[in-house]
Amino acid sequence: MAKRELTRPYEPNPVLRAIYRRFFEKIQVDDAWVRKVLDLASEGSIVYVLRNLNFIDFLALDYLTKRHRLPQVRFVNDLGLWILNPMGKGWLNAIMPPKTISRSAELEDALERGGSAALFLKRPPGVLDLAAGASGGRGLNEGDGLVRTLFELQRKRDRPILLVPQVFVWTKFPDSRGTEPLDFVLGPREWPSPLRTVAQFLYNYKHVELKLGEPIDLSAFLAANPGSPDPVLVRRLTYAVLGRLERERRSVTGPAEKPPERVRQEIIRSPKMRAVIDDLADERTDKYMLRQRALEMLKELQATPDRTTIKAMEVLFDRIFTRIYAGIEFEKSDIERLRAAAKDGVLVLLPSHKSHIDYLILSYIFNQHNLPLPLIAAGDNLNFFPMGAVFRRGGAFFIRRSFRGDRLYGAVVDAYVRRLLRSGYPVELFLEGGRSRTGKLLAPKFGLLNMVADAALAIPDKECLFVPISIGYERVIEAQGYERELRGGEKTKEDAAGLLKSRELLRHRYGTINMQVGQILTFGEIRREIAIDAGVPLSPAKRRSLVTRLGNRVMDEINRVTAITPGALTALSLLSHEQRGIGHSELVDYCSKLLSVAEGMGARTSQTLRTAAGRLRPEALREACQMFIDAEIVEVQFLEDPGSSGNQAGAGATYSVLRNKRLSLDTSKNIIVHFFVERALVAMALLTAPEGAGEGRATFPWVRDRVQALSKLFKFEFRFRADAPFEAIFESTVQAMAAAGEVVREGEMLAAGPGHDGWNGHLWLRTYASILQNFIEGYYVAARALELLEKSPLAEKELTKKALSAGHRLFLEGSIERAESVSKTIVQNAFQAFIDHGYLTVRDTKLDLADGMASREAFGAVAENLRAWIPGRTA
Repeated sequence: MAKRELTRPYEPNPVLRAIYRRFFEKIQVDDAWVRKVLDLASEGSIVYVLRNLNFIDFLALDYLTKRHRLPQVRFVNDLGLWILNPMGKGWLNAIMPPKTISRSAELEDALERGGSAALFLKRPPGVLDLAAGASGGRGLNEGDGLVRTLFELQRKRDRPILLVPQVFVWTKFPDSRGTEPLDFVLGPREWPSPLRTVAQFLYNYKHVELKLGEPIDLSAFLAANPGSPDPVLVRRLTYAVLGRLERERRSVTGPAEKPPERVRQEIIRSPKMRAVIDDLADERTDKYMLRQRALEMLKELQATPDRTTIKAMEVLFDRIFTRIYAGIEFEKSDIERLRAAAKDGVLVLLPSHKSHIDYLILSYIFNQHNLPLPLIAAGDNLNFFPMGAVFRRGGAFFIRRSFRGDRLYGAVVDAYVRRLLRSGYPVELFLEGGRSRTGKLLAPKFGLLNMVADAALAIPDKECLFVPISIGYERVIEAQGYERELRGGEKTKEDAAGLLKSRELLRHRYGTINMQVGQILTFGEIRREIAIDAGVPLSPAKRRSLVTRLGNRVMDEINRVTAITPGALTALSLLSHEQRGIGHSELVDYCSKLLSVAEGMGARTSQTLRTAAGRLRPEALREACQMFIDAEIVEVQFLEDPGSSGNQAGAGATYSVLRNKRLSLDTSKNIIVHFFVERALVAMALLTAPEGAGEGRATFPWVRDRVQALSKLFKFEFRFRADAPFEAIFESTVQAMAAAGEVVREGEMLAAGPGHDGWNGHLWLRTYASILQNFIEGYYVAARALELLEKSPLAEKELTKKALSAGHRLFLEGSIERAESVSKTIVQNAFQAFIDHGYLTVRDTKLDLADGMASREAFGAVAENLRAWIPGRTA
């Protein structure tokens, strides 16, 4: 006689089935979750373990297991679900079998029939429980008896019972410390009643996510705890499961929050802040006044993230963002790496900084993918009315650009950052300090990173994970403003009026944004790199070395993972092409060749740049050209059809960059210029070799010395690899160029090679050299400006302004070829290089000619030596 079927899966009535499909279909379920549960089902019997008794959780889990053809739920704690199915009670035996049948028999039947079970460990505290503080806000016991039943079942069977912790994250609102009035009605946010869950779901249904905790093999658990009584095992197992569930939930909601005033008071009362205040107190300034000043500083500094504001910003950003950008590209694997890292430690996000949009990108992506929103270190220049309050509620905290000499303010910032990391908040800061106006990475600023490092080292129980992130653009929205600044104009202060002018932005498209995540770094890894043992206390010198190495590794990682976008590749090709115009088909070929070289060096590419088969997608380049045409940066002509007045990119078009817009395009080019710097330096050395050796031919030592000299000159312009000495980098660069046929080495001689992809070696060398020509010309402009110091020293700002004016004249005269050479940033970097080389010195905050450089012949020789670096030019 067949064994009686004690359990059956839940079957909702047609009306409820339609409702479930309408809402539960929106729940984010990772394919990895499905694969993991299927793998576990092949190994043993599945018991889904959830936190608190809630019929919404059960209905969602039941729906998803059926949708993904997973072992169906045949047993669950008593949920009172009969109220949801008044049209039929036949299914009740599945969920609540007759009371004469033991729970053990029900569970065993569900599992033996290939189904699964759902076990809720807790039930939400009721009003009286909260009022009496009986639960501490943590839920009340519900599943202890069923856990003991599972122990009994596992001891009787060989097939393992696998506990699979599952948590539905219905809301991204973080938990709050203490009990709020609404909790008495709806239950605490972390232990919600069904009514609160429904409200959370309706508010957040686009972002609800099912999270899988690390499974527990019950047979292995019992084997690891021999002799322990069942009550002890129940507590131990419950604690382990709840910990895994909470870890998954916090990976979405982030740490619990406290009222801002309470946070400020706790920071002021911290031992380190008290010590600073005690030390600063004197007869003129007592401790009370210092505490009040510190509280005001904290109020000015503090982020007060508000989910309602963030929700409104999400809607606004979706509507505006999609009008000016074609979207954000990123790798799904990068998101999963970030998600895993967020569970293992505290994230310190270190993105590149090229645009004000950078402040929004990570928050937008994190919000879309249910990661805890970062708190963002922003300059106090963004704390302007009315947007300062909005940014603060969106997660920004505002730091003064400089607080040198104000020890109290430094201590307040340090204490606040330390508090954020200790609490587990992801922190986002821009290591470059300000936005790059040129598209290239700026040198790292170590002020705030030092504070973060001190805070991280002070909490050894929490691992801080430093995340380099490249945010790349095809065209930045500030390009016009950057162009004005690079020509010598003053930086425009951010304010409400400037924000209103941003309506102009909606008239243009700016292409695609690309985000790439580099290798996530830890202090342990950096210690190993610089040979500092983990257990050795850090001296001030070693600590500085640690932070300096970390900052430089982050910047190198950002450069390494920066993706080549269609806009950046098109800009690079248009600006480095030696003719005034370039046809569409020639541009596509030119881009294809440069892209092939960059990918050969390990560069990543934008998803839109390649077809599914891996080929270059010409349409992406046409779209990039059209973007620059619409922005009135590039001019299009149809030479074979002079009567055509079309303004569309594509076949038959010839493009030329408008002379007065080359600086705007240069910002897009420079995002990827670093991939070609090393080859370009070799090319410039070969192409400017002494005439006696033959064109494009010189001795290997001569080329090496010339490249090293130019590398030193450009130390403030480009980031050179710090993971190997110059000789090794030079050797590997030459080897790569020789392997490609761009150069050939014959004994001690180095010369242009046979080439590849339809170009001979000489053409490849000219192409590489052309990429850096504007930088050499810019340094030549700066060198010609040295004559302005012949009479008297000048402030750097004044000298730069006069140098730019002289540079425009040199361009008109034909002494330089590239209009983008006349750039404030290039000229300022050149002056720093001249100080480093001993051509200039600083006297009383002004720039002056160094000793031995006062004669016209001396500073004239500097200019002519630089001019000789330009291929085709002679001294």
